[in-house]
Amino acid sequence: MDNQLESVRETLLMGPGPSSVFTEVYQALARPTIGHLDPKFIEIMDGIKTFLQQILRTRNRLTIPISGTGSAGMETSFVNLVETGDDVLILINGVFGKRMQDVASRLGARVDALEFEWGKPVDPDQVKKQLAKKRYKLVAIVHAETSTGVRNPVGEVADLLKDNDALFLVDTVTSLGGIPVEADLWQADAIYSGTQKCLSCPPGLAPLTFSEKAVQKTLQRKTKVPNWYLDLTMIVNYWEGSKRAYHHTAPINMLYGLYQSLFNILTEGLENVFARHRECHLALVASLESSGLEMLVEPEFRLPMLNSVKIPAGVDEAKVRQKLLDDYRIEIGSGLGPLAGKIWRIGVMGHTARLENIKRFTDALNQILS
Repeated sequence: MDNQLESVRETLLMGPGPSSVFTEVYQALARPTIGHLDPKFIEIMDGIKTFLQQILRTRNRLTIPISGTGSAGMETSFVNLVETGDDVLILINGVFGKRMQDVASRLGARVDALEFEWGKPVDPDQVKKQLAKKRYKLVAIVHAETSTGVRNPVGEVADLLKDNDALFLVDTVTSLGGIPVEADLWQADAIYSGTQKCLSCPPGLAPLTFSEKAVQKTLQRKTKVPNWYLDLTMIVNYWEGSKRAYHHTAPINMLYGLYQSLFNILTEGLENVFARHRECHLALVASLESSGLEMLVEPEFRLPMLNSVKIPAGVDEAKVRQKLLDDYRIEIGSGLGPLAGKIWRIGVMGHTARLENIKRFTDALNQILS
């Protein structure tokens, strides 16, 4: 019997996620598994909480990783904060705003969707007008829209909500660790992310932080949280206090990996990490444009870690991606929704964000296109 794992080869991951993983994280994942209530493991959990607070720039007590990918972070936020009949406003300009709309609707919320053109940012003026029409229980936005490469003006939307009772929910799955995430400055009530993008850890955990306002909303619900596995009123008892209460068996080795990835980022220094992402983004764009390729998003709204490139006329985009993978061991992403077949999505995330990787990719792409 063949062991299929033996044929897995390293690939330069330059798609929309996952990103390349730190060597130290692979080493951390291979450390011996211990019990999820072992005192040493509790120390590691406490370290993760402290590291996440620094990277999210928050003092929120409830700052933990959820067992599951970034989508589990999204669902955790909604199932704990939304009840049937709640008025919810979702700001949508890509796939992940649409996914928020779906999750909130499944919970019986009365969802208003304020939609914007894919490839363009959310317009705060339109948000202001919508907020004047109705009182919402929750307003949600994606900081870094992975399907388009747009950075949304979260700070400006946050300013609109400072005198508003609505909870403010922000998706930072692609932004955390690549550009500043300011949980406290934005007065965000809930933020979730994922490990597999700019944190350079394999997929499997969803960093999350709740403000005290969000915590109180969860504790004062009229109905039970509908998802047992993601019920923060129970999960928090495992992550806090002198006596840890078992809820579910934690993914121990994945948490080792997250600890190490956060340690690496903080050791390098957050500002240095942001500058590295920016430098690689600018180098990538300069190289692509010098080859005659055109970016989808206007410069002031571009994400450094996710770059959408328009596909030249007459080019079979799928064949180019396949050749990059087969001949050069480089992975990039295709477009989604209305952008399917129209763009490539090129990730410059986390450990992938190195100038040597930008050169390797652009050299390969130029050879294929020529």
